[in-house]
Amino acid sequence: MKVTRIRIHPVKSLAGYDVAAASVEPWGLAGDRRWAVVDADGEPITAREAGALLGLTAVTGHDGALTLEDREGDSLRIPEPRAAAPVAVGHSRQGTALPAGDEADAWLTERLSRTARLIWQPDPRVRSVNPAHGGLPGDRVSLADVGPLLLASESSMAQLNRWTDAETPELDILRFRPNVIVDGDAAAPFAEDAWSAVTLGDVRFRVSGVCDRCVMTTIDPVTLVRGKEPIRTLAKHRKWNGKTWFGVWLVPDLTASPERAVVRVGDGVVPG
Repeated sequence: MKVTRIRIHPVKSLAGYDVAAASVEPWGLAGDRRWAVVDADGEPITAREAGALLGLTAVTGHDGALTLEDREGDSLRIPEPRAAAPVAVGHSRQGTALPAGDEADAWLTERLSRTARLIWQPDPRVRSVNPAHGGLPGDRVSLADVGPLLLASESSMAQLNRWTDAETPELDILRFRPNVIVDGDAAAPFAEDAWSAVTLGDVRFRVSGVCDRCVMTTIDPVTLVRGKEPIRTLAKHRKWNGKTWFGVWLVPDLTASPERAVVRVGDGVVPG
């Protein structure tokens, strides 16, 4: 098996982009989900209720500055707001974050047609991985929902597409917003469910659990149209404990990895 794609999502719920390689930090891939969108009260706004977020892109520069862009090509560059006063946010186990400022807020508010604010997580060492989702003492996470990285398998995606009815267009694996995509074993889809650990190239990860999926996956990442898939099909074949499941969460084990941990497209994938 090998790594076929690596994806970074600088802003939680905004569109991500492919990279050839990414540095691995204890809380996830460098540059992944350190920013998020909140409402006037600091509560998270995600694509679950604001699908338009998926139509916006964000790219992080070498200096850490964020560039937002909409589908018309209008863009805004935002430096890390290191000097800003912290504000309360509703992300679990986070507490506070730094506001990006009025210009960023106005840009997002106009495109979402609702009051929105952009915030940045200055110190990802603050937020722990929930023990209910496989977190151990010392595990840390960015503003991602559950774990530092999400891994998805092309062989599992192919099986999911085989399960859907013949009239359903082929579903894109990007609906599941993975950080790492591997080719998998065509003869053993969903084998990743049983992994306890996996090594990507030289970097070892603990598998903290299988990912339960929400309605966000029912939004086509290109058209932004909502439908019933993949939740409808997952509910027929991949439902337990009242939830549907696809992909696995990874926690970096940097004590067993090189000093400068990097994953690359083409890296070998070794479970266990």
